[in-house]
Amino acid sequence: MALLQISEPGQSLDPHQRRVAVGIDLGTTHSLVAAVRHGVSECLPAADGRVILPSVVRYLDPAQGGSGRQIGFDALAAQVQDPANTVSSVKRLMGRSRAQVADVDKLSYEVVDKDGMAVVETVAGRKTPMEVSAEILATLRFRAEDSFDDDLYGAVITVPAYFDDAQRQATKDAAQLAGINVLRLINEPTAAAIAYGLDNGSEGVYAIYDLGGGTFDISILRLTKGVFEVMATGGDSALGGDDYDQALAAWVLAQQGVSGALDASARAAVHAEARRVKEALSTADGETFRASVAGRSIEQAVSTADFEACTAALTARTMSAVRKVLRDAGVTKDEVQGVVMVGGSTRMPVVRRTVGEFFGREPLTNLNPDEVVALGAAIQANALAGNSRDGDLLLLDVIPLSLGIETMGGLVERIVPRNSAIPTALAQDFTTYQDGQTALALHVVQGERDLVADCRSLARFELRGIPPMVAGAARIRVTFTVDADGLLSVSAKEQTSGVEARVDVKPAYGLSDEQIAAMLQDSFATAQQDIQARALVEARVDADRMIAATRTALTADADLLQPSEREQIDALMATLAATAQGDDANAIENATTELAKATEPFAALRMNRGIQQALSGKKLEEV
Repeated sequence: MALLQISEPGQSLDPHQRRVAVGIDLGTTHSLVAAVRHGVSECLPAADGRVILPSVVRYLDPAQGGSGRQIGFDALAAQVQDPANTVSSVKRLMGRSRAQVADVDKLSYEVVDKDGMAVVETVAGRKTPMEVSAEILATLRFRAEDSFDDDLYGAVITVPAYFDDAQRQATKDAAQLAGINVLRLINEPTAAAIAYGLDNGSEGVYAIYDLGGGTFDISILRLTKGVFEVMATGGDSALGGDDYDQALAAWVLAQQGVSGALDASARAAVHAEARRVKEALSTADGETFRASVAGRSIEQAVSTADFEACTAALTARTMSAVRKVLRDAGVTKDEVQGVVMVGGSTRMPVVRRTVGEFFGREPLTNLNPDEVVALGAAIQANALAGNSRDGDLLLLDVIPLSLGIETMGGLVERIVPRNSAIPTALAQDFTTYQDGQTALALHVVQGERDLVADCRSLARFELRGIPPMVAGAARIRVTFTVDADGLLSVSAKEQTSGVEARVDVKPAYGLSDEQIAAMLQDSFATAQQDIQARALVEARVDADRMIAATRTALTADADLLQPSEREQIDALMATLAATAQGDDANAIENATTELAKATEPFAALRMNRGIQQALSGKKLEEV
């Protein structure tokens, strides 16, 4: 008798056959890979026993017999001697143009633009950020496959919460280049919450303060019985430990009277020494900065107070983002039950102290801040691969900026509000503006302002084949779908005919963090101005519609009017057209109302004629 293979819901068909699924934290300065083994999430070590992989790739010169590249610690060791070909902090270039990369001129390698995307010049040719990231991801993939002696089924890869669509897409492209099946992209703060929520059984409102090497995220989450709901998120993906290093280096050089631009090798050496001093100050009250700059050796004593003073503006920037996200979430700092510290840069005592003083409680640091994101991602990967019964773990991430389409008059109709939980699909019905309109141009935008000119354009596409109807008769349903990775697709369907068009939104470059912050700030600072601007545009659109409808009616049935009635309507139309050229929304609305009232008797006469024509020649019983 054949035996049936039975498995629990959510498990693989063969409960004894595990799929190798991992969580990857693709960081600015360091990257890690973790997996669930023996029921516990743990980071996987390399052959030398180290779990951290520096996110650094060095390309070798083929002309000098070099082939390939060095990755990780080997590349990091060569950064001072070969800075131009040693690429670090590449995460800051993902999905960006050169102009959008903060402090791009301070990098030790050359960044140029190619087709609107930042790329790196190396002796091995131009390398895109996706190619460089793929080298790092492939190294982590091989580490996982060596650890399990099996092929990798898939990975959950973490990204900063403030990564936009282009940056997320670039991360997926890098994984594809590395031969990795992406099970899901999840936000780094959410991954940290998974690790803390499942390991500690925590419930309630928590703040995730994530300060890594190159990015800063702050998220407010509510943890309830396995549901991780992101209430609000914010941050700065161009702020991290690297900036603290640069601020310290700039202060030391100023103290030593060193001015002017440094060559690439000197910049790399100074940056590396600044990082060493910063890390030393996490456990000591003082440290000496030593480097060779501009042909001379410099030594500068650096105290904890010196370091805190020269980096105070950076710490203040993170706390400003914290206050903003609390407002977005609608909670006070007293309602936050715990603060989770994530990222190696949170080891700085000044950061922990500042956060603790603000919230009035000691931050949670019982999990390794370098590893917690990868650990949480591994738990999610294990569930998505069907290896555990935690498949009902629910993640409710959010989108950082609202999504909508352009409507008549250059107005934005928001369809997906910012901080909406994802994945999501939201739809709204629209109609045609002109009689006989057979096509509709759709313009997808992102932002918080009411006018299209003040938002970011994401994509344009057309819906064709709409049956010719009178204006307003067509019913066009526009659906925005944001998947679990935060990637957007938009479709439009005319309901009566079934014609449909769609577009997957893949912008060529991402928003800079300054642009994101400015868009949010502008939406608050100009709220009253936007209300007035929207009211004016809407009044003008209504006026145009009223005039167009009246002209159409006059063309068809002007014979129903007495000469004096026609003169009155013409005069009111002329007054409305002139008033619509002004900037007084109330005056335009009043003129529109006057014309509407004056044409009511005309509309009644037209309706009576229409009824008479419809009934003409028909018997009563037929009606």
